[in-house]
Amino acid sequence: MQTNKRIYLSPPHMSGKEQEYIAEAFRSNWIAPLGPLVNSFEARLAEYAGVKSAAAVSSGTAAIHLALRLAGVKKGDAVFCPSFTFVATANPIVYEQAEPVFIDSEWETWNMSPAALERALRDAKRCGRLPKAVIAVNLYGQSAKMDELLRLCDAYGVCLIEDAAESLGSTYKGRQSGTFGRFGIYSFNGNKIITTSGGGMLVSDDEAAIEKAKFLASQARDAAVHYQHSELGYNYRLSNILAGVGISQLEVLEERVRARREIFHRYKEALETYPGIRMMPELEGTVSNRWLTALTLDNGVTPEEAVACLAEQNIEARPLWKPLHTQPLFSSSVFYPHSDHERVSENLFSRGICLPSGSDLSIEEQQRVIDALAQLFETKGEKTWTAAMS
Repeated sequence: MQTNKRIYLSPPHMSGKEQEYIAEAFRSNWIAPLGPLVNSFEARLAEYAGVKSAAAVSSGTAAIHLALRLAGVKKGDAVFCPSFTFVATANPIVYEQAEPVFIDSEWETWNMSPAALERALRDAKRCGRLPKAVIAVNLYGQSAKMDELLRLCDAYGVCLIEDAAESLGSTYKGRQSGTFGRFGIYSFNGNKIITTSGGGMLVSDDEAAIEKAKFLASQARDAAVHYQHSELGYNYRLSNILAGVGISQLEVLEERVRARREIFHRYKEALETYPGIRMMPELEGTVSNRWLTALTLDNGVTPEEAVACLAEQNIEARPLWKPLHTQPLFSSSVFYPHSDHERVSENLFSRGICLPSGSDLSIEEQQRVIDALAQLFETKGEKTWTAAMS
């Protein structure tokens, strides 16, 4: 038996029924973008999320890009975006030659700080340059403070886009994540809680807007016998084959959420016995899908040391997202911290890591991760104690 098998951060987990839907696509010869499985996937996901309509696209990034187009974002406009997120949240802003303004996180969810957003909106109104949109992200499966963010956006008349790429299956006050803004975005990348290998979904209760999104995602072809185009479009639609994979994955979503939450709680029980270990919080009234188990280290161990230690055991781990306002790509962008004295996203990045969280992670594999970290914590603790005594 191989004892040092590679443990990945978040590998795909197939349901076993994917091949049935793929075979159906081949039998019907619907193997290109669009087809009956795409229609079915859109309808099923909309029903699951509790929204009126959905558009299946090639990636979560494409869905964000379409949402910005539908929100009317143009060259020179401002779009407010969390700093503590993957770059794919912000890149579509730049696609439209708009300007990202980065908003810090807060401690209870690690997501967009309502206090920082309020200051940014107040300043923008004073300057006569309110953003065309605010993108809120549900980091690692944890919903942001949607009530507070929505109140602010409504008060200033700004479109809220909810990037739920990491939070499909999570809930906020009993309602599915991704359904609070005018538009919601899901990702089905290979590492997400369910996958189509690559793909995404744009959802909304605005059915006319979703129809427009489908038009834009299909090269914006006008209704004519010949190929006629009056505005810029994209090749963003999901293939019928991949939609079949998505249907099979969606059928086991709740099982995947349960598995990842159990993995998180096993880590919590084992690791919080060590001083200075704090797991990512779960805001009252929310249920996180715990897409990735994330935690902070305040015990003298750096994220780099923890990642390197696990790599020596053939275990993949990652630091938390590096804040976008500290990235070279966005070095000239404006950033609003949580407060005058706190830059929460920078603090979290300096102390945090993500552990292997795949829904098919076995108890034995998880114990390998825990044992490796425990040895590191104990060794570091002994060295710290010895140094203090010398």
